[in-house]
Amino acid sequence: MRINTGGTCRPQGQGRGLPLKTLVPQPGPSWAGTGIACTGRHRQLHCTLLARWETGDKDPWLILTDVPPDASEACWYGLRAWIEQGFTITKRAGWQWQRTPMTHPERAARLWLAVAVATLWLLSVGGAAEETIPESTVPDITGVVPRTPRTRRATRLRLVSVFRRGWSLILVALLDQAPLPMGCFLPEPWPAEPVRYAEEGVEAVMELPQAA
Repeated sequence: MRINTGGTCRPQGQGRGLPLKTLVPQPGPSWAGTGIACTGRHRQLHCTLLARWETGDKDPWLILTDVPPDASEACWYGLRAWIEQGFTITKRAGWQWQRTPMTHPERAARLWLAVAVATLWLLSVGGAAEETIPESTVPDITGVVPRTPRTRRATRLRLVSVFRRGWSLILVALLDQAPLPMGCFLPEPWPAEPVRYAEEGVEAVMELPQAA
């Protein structure tokens, strides 16, 4: 869970809370440790706090998690958009899981395994097909289509998703009794961890800042 910079936390071993913005006061270093976030009397949360501020970002990322500090990294939060797209494919944009009457957790877990494998297959096939589309076959329609207000790259929508393209290609192969396309899955590198600074006796990856 991502939180804003206006709160406080009490790292383990500290007697009082610290402003969150003091954990990474400027772009560059990162911080990770256990402690208590939201130090109000009735809303304390014992967790791991990850803080990271990259050069060029307006504010730092402050992430709360139940994963130990030595097994987590703030930059993994960047995968959230990809994960949310996976939920969309599992439901209304793909396998329509929201319509299931299944209520037994163990049966659902087995089905979700099949859904995960099938999703990987469809995305592999659709992604491989998209890479083969030559740019010369795509007509230039910029002169006849008015500019839309959706200019940000993050908000541009595909006409056909990679998932749906893979679905169509596999379905066509089945109808034609042709060999099934297998695609090619090349995962991107896992987000790299920053350099860690360990201090003996302190449960963190860099020296705790002092309260102002």
